[in-house]
Amino acid sequence: MGARIVSAAASPETQTPSKGLRDRIRQLLELIRFSHTVFALPFALLSAAIAWFQPDTVFRWQDLLGILLCMVFARSAAMAFNRLVDAKIDAGNPRTAGRHIPAGILSAKAVMVFTIVCSAAFVGSTLIFLPKQLPIILSVPVLLFLLSYSYAKRLTVWCHYWLSTALMLSPIAAWIAVRDEFAVVPALLGLVIFFWVGGFDIIYACQDADFDRDSKLFSIPSRWGIRGALRIALLSHLLTIAALFGLWHFAGFGMIFLAGVIAVSALLIYEHSLVSAENLTRVNIAFFNVNTAVSFGLLAFGLADILIAT
Repeated sequence: MGARIVSAAASPETQTPSKGLRDRIRQLLELIRFSHTVFALPFALLSAAIAWFQPDTVFRWQDLLGILLCMVFARSAAMAFNRLVDAKIDAGNPRTAGRHIPAGILSAKAVMVFTIVCSAAFVGSTLIFLPKQLPIILSVPVLLFLLSYSYAKRLTVWCHYWLSTALMLSPIAAWIAVRDEFAVVPALLGLVIFFWVGGFDIIYACQDADFDRDSKLFSIPSRWGIRGALRIALLSHLLTIAALFGLWHFAGFGMIFLAGVIAVSALLIYEHSLVSAENLTRVNIAFFNVNTAVSFGLLAFGLADILIAT
């Protein structure tokens, strides 16, 4: 009897429902790479902060909550849908064959349910911004555009900028959530994201240049090779720097934000020193570590500039 009890306790089949639920949540967060939310969220928060400090804007805690919820649910829906659409492609790529669906960790049905729940939660979260109407009106078109990115590599070599266009909506949407209007400043912040994300996604895609070419998938590295792709990525990041200086000027930021722009510019140049056509072993450092510093650095310098100026 004692031996059977010990054996049953050690068996994974006897794990408690709560542990099983925790494991499933952990797997879903790994699936969507929740940690990568850091790329767009700081830009949304910076845009909202600029909007809140406009003379005719009233701060509401519910708007901050709505922005956070919409960002999390929109990105989760888009990433989960991407994993669904790319499941067969991921299975054939040695670099991605261990992802949750091809590895059998999560079923396609479970990921589909998660995608639907997150999509509904995103649209529903826009009700938090009432009586403002634009967030609700734009929620479904924005969601459909975010989901459409999953087909980009099947359609155009410029798929990297399809992704960056999706992410550049975050500061524009945050501004609309606060002020219920379109404006130049969040568009400039979006332009920074457009060139920045497009550039680092090209660098990241260099890892799959041969696989994409053999699989007849579109990407800049598969079309022009790694060396040519890195040149395009560098140009994109130089345009990012130009957009940052434009944002500094037109948004009325002071010397603190200018220091942040200079620091971020140095980080972007450093990012390109980490990779070359002959050595891509540090792509992940360039992709995650440097870009996390870029996004949070701009948020920190932007908030400091705003608070000191007021």
